[in-house]
Amino acid sequence: MSVNQLSDSAQNYLKIIFSLKEWSDEPVTPSFVAERAGVKLSTVSGALAKLRQLNLLDHAPYGEITLTDTGRAYALAMVRRHRLIETFLVQMLGYRWDQVHDEAENLEHAVSDFMIERIDELLGHPTRDPHGDPIPSAAGQISMPTAHPLGQAVPGSTVVVERISDADSQLLQYFSENGIVLGARLSVFDGDPYSDTVEITAEPGSPRVVLGARAADAVWVSGTEQ
Repeated sequence: MSVNQLSDSAQNYLKIIFSLKEWSDEPVTPSFVAERAGVKLSTVSGALAKLRQLNLLDHAPYGEITLTDTGRAYALAMVRRHRLIETFLVQMLGYRWDQVHDEAENLEHAVSDFMIERIDELLGHPTRDPHGDPIPSAAGQISMPTAHPLGQAVPGSTVVVERISDADSQLLQYFSENGIVLGARLSVFDGDPYSDTVEITAEPGSPRVVLGARAADAVWVSGTEQ
């Protein structure tokens, strides 16, 4: 069975389950899936049962949701579609990086595998999307960049932005306005005591930007130069 033969809903759930685990060590639970999908827990429970019947995932009652090999292959196919479409929209159609997620969510179900491969070829086989997320290969291989959340960076260090979560378009706009973009070198400073914040500068001499925990956790960086 091809991923095209799955319903849009099934495609979405597989992609969500994969994405929840991609940058986190937390177990994937039905409640996390429901929150990400924006639906009721009862709706997710029914969908998971159908996916289990198709041998696309394993889920014991009150246990973690895990994808089978087939489920993971289909999830990676959908992730590849989504991220290649996002890259196409930015590079070829001039979209901003905060505009592409919702467009890709709609288009990824309509395109054919042939179109995705043509897009991949046109773009020169990119390995990262506009937010720094890795793009799986046609063979289902994915290479994760070595990175950690900005909130874990050592004060006094200089780090390089490797990936920024696309979950909040307004936050992406804020990052752009303050120079927090892919490839930017950030100088890291201590936030105010007990404030759970981190302060950074994106360019030498630029004003410091104070980021709360949610914003800092959306930025993944590499390097700990001091």
